[in-house]
Amino acid sequence: MGTEITGAEIVVQSLIDLGVEVVFGYPGGAVLPIYDALFQQNRIRHILVRHEQAAVHAAEGYARASGKVGVVLVTSGPGATNAVTGITDALMDSIPLVVLTGQVPTHLIGTDAFQECDTVGITRHCSKHNYLVKETAKLGPVLHEAFYIARSGRPGPVVIDIPKDVQIMKARYAKPGAITHKTYKPQVKGDLAAIEAAVDMLAAAERPILYTGGGIINSGPIASQLLRELAKVTGAPVTSTLMGLGSFGHEHPQFLGMLGMHGSYEANMAMNRCDLMVCLGARFDDRVTGRLDAFSPHSRKIHVDIDRSSFNKTVRVDLTIQGDVGSVMEDMLKVWRARGHRAADQKAWWAQIEGWRARNSFGFEQKGDSLLPQKAIQRLYEMTKAKKPIISTEVGQHQMWAAQHFGFHDPNKWLTSGGLGTMGYGLPAAIGAQLAFPGALVIDIAGEASIQMNIQELGTAVQYRLPVKIFIINNEYMGMVRQWQELNHGSRYSESYSDSLPDFVKLAEAYGWKGIVIEGPDDLDAGIQAMLDHPGPVVVDCRVAKLANCFPMIPSGAAHTDMILSAADERGEADDDAKALV
Repeated sequence: MGTEITGAEIVVQSLIDLGVEVVFGYPGGAVLPIYDALFQQNRIRHILVRHEQAAVHAAEGYARASGKVGVVLVTSGPGATNAVTGITDALMDSIPLVVLTGQVPTHLIGTDAFQECDTVGITRHCSKHNYLVKETAKLGPVLHEAFYIARSGRPGPVVIDIPKDVQIMKARYAKPGAITHKTYKPQVKGDLAAIEAAVDMLAAAERPILYTGGGIINSGPIASQLLRELAKVTGAPVTSTLMGLGSFGHEHPQFLGMLGMHGSYEANMAMNRCDLMVCLGARFDDRVTGRLDAFSPHSRKIHVDIDRSSFNKTVRVDLTIQGDVGSVMEDMLKVWRARGHRAADQKAWWAQIEGWRARNSFGFEQKGDSLLPQKAIQRLYEMTKAKKPIISTEVGQHQMWAAQHFGFHDPNKWLTSGGLGTMGYGLPAAIGAQLAFPGALVIDIAGEASIQMNIQELGTAVQYRLPVKIFIINNEYMGMVRQWQELNHGSRYSESYSDSLPDFVKLAEAYGWKGIVIEGPDDLDAGIQAMLDHPGPVVVDCRVAKLANCFPMIPSGAAHTDMILSAADERGEADDDAKALV
């Protein structure tokens, strides 16, 4: 069994044995023994963030870009509570993390000791699983089990709360063998009879659609290849949730774009009119479905997901298949070929789709001196796509414009906060992705309000010489808040104006970044090129039209067929055909 070592040393050795290369964290009294153990080794790189929320978002970005488990280390009390937003974000978006939190010594738990909080209680409902480890000998097994739970099944964050005395006391540690859990054994292979039924339904469908989500990204790159193969043999159109972008080629003729509240007209109309919907690794989020009683009312529905709790939770379906979506698609393709299936005649279906696509719902017209945000993002995409950049975003209008106008051709290149919608996500996520891929072009598309939520992480990028680029879509408003106030609250812009903004160029320079201003359309290409030419970190302050709104849009609680396609539509000025979307 070997000699006894401290609990802190067990933590570090376990991380090494688990293949961890990077830990994101911030020290404090309750985790100093672990930090001391980290100091005395050179296998794991520690990244010192400036705020614990940013540590978790950086670990999310690292995990999403690399496919590995992200690791966080924070202290007790405020260190743990500051991490809660990131932990919740990871739970909502199914990101595999292990978050190590310090805790006061075991004999002080429950006494309101300095920097004590009930971390297990606080994180119980925002983590996939959590532990309070009270015995040093259990640290190794718990850490290895935590990684197994975090990355298996539907991925998610696992929290391990470690009292300070447990870190100091000694115990023996031995690297365990293959990890299993006595009760948690996710079903990876789908039921063959259900898969055969699904394939037969697909072969018979005249108006099918493949509705794809973040589960395909989580399943790994092979799943994206299988999706493309499934689309090819079935001839079905493909649409994606916000979290699934990149699993299917942006420019592929069968791709209808993102669906949902700010999705394309053709994607939403096809979802409404299909006769068979195959949901692959998505969960029927409210931003996708709109009004439930009007969501794809005449279709049969198949739902493939590794998490059985997602089945029939919001939308009733005709057939469920529990399993890893990559494994299920592989079996679907085998059954399709074994049965000699050929796709049904979909000519009329595709003719209808092309009619919807001709509406060009993401279209815009750049004219005058005021730069449209859509144009800014479109040019950013066109000037960087050859480099296959990794894109993160903050949350708001700029996030939706990025989803609409920046094309994604591969998985793990699109990092955004979907389920929780966390402002401040993008910069630390970009830092995490840059650490995973030091030679990649990593760009955070931000808003001038969101970027300030974790602006302190400019210092982290400088410390570790990370050439992250921040492209701020600056309209001087909390844009999505303002848009909703315009639509639903009589244009009463209560506290949505971003007053007293910093000079972003001077702020960038104060941290050692390069700052660039884009004032209008004539500066756009030169500004983007200057950003790309600079070898270090860059902040671009791209000043855009202040009152531009993000369209198309399905108003909250409305049906897919009630899309607002443009500002004219919003004002009731569209022609009858534009308003009659059914």
